[in-house]
Amino acid sequence: MNECLQTIADYGLRSIGIGEKLLPRTDFTLCQQATLIGSGLVWNLYFGVLALLFGFFLANALALAKASRNPWLRKPAEGFIFVFRGSPLFIQFFLAYAALVKLPRADIDLFGLTVETSWMTRAWAGALLVLTLNTAAYSAEIFYGALRNLPKGDLEAADAYGMTGWARFRRIMWPTMLRLAWPAYTNEAIFLFHATTLVFLSSFPAIQQQGDSLYYASYFADKTFNPFVAYPIVALYFILLTLGLIGLFGVINRRLNRHLPGAVQRTKYRPNIIR
Repeated sequence: MNECLQTIADYGLRSIGIGEKLLPRTDFTLCQQATLIGSGLVWNLYFGVLALLFGFFLANALALAKASRNPWLRKPAEGFIFVFRGSPLFIQFFLAYAALVKLPRADIDLFGLTVETSWMTRAWAGALLVLTLNTAAYSAEIFYGALRNLPKGDLEAADAYGMTGWARFRRIMWPTMLRLAWPAYTNEAIFLFHATTLVFLSSFPAIQQQGDSLYYASYFADKTFNPFVAYPIVALYFILLTLGLIGLFGVINRRLNRHLPGAVQRTKYRPNIIR
């Protein structure tokens, strides 16, 4: 027990550069594998939380643009959503990395200001950008579908009260859109966190062996020639993460539907078999 606690103290935050710098080489214990893989989960949470946050606001803007009658707004939004929904996420990682690498190695001068570009080829920035754009495209389609299916009674009531423009959208359309889209958006959020494991397989490099959970699982599987310990640990962590997301989004769902009579429907997990 004391040995495991010492392992947690040594490797618990290794993925962010705190603790032991050298990985264990031999005599791997279950505690070491669980601790290091759990340490790498910090990066998966980083990618998932920030991509979900930035992607949410971008998705709302894209949904509104796609629903707009102005073709200068609608066409670019439709093209963006089509490209990112129509191509595999794994390919997007590779294309984005290749494009970012081709940026000048030296700094770019803009109006007398020097802008660095090398940081964009790192996983913490470049991979986050790809995940944000990808989830924004899928989420935008979800929100757009909800906008197209707003109850006519709600819109007529807003018109009867004289609501127009921003007030109509903020008080009637946007809350109703979220309420209708939330179950599907919950599944998108779960898929996004699962998709963060692809960062390890993409071209974006980890910094000084500070990788995500799959990075450490692959390390142990290669060293022990036994994938049936490390990879199930990763799966268990993500199952627990999924349960946490379902609980959190379920609370938000009940909050969004608090004004409706009767019981609120529970948020269900419907995995995307083909993406």
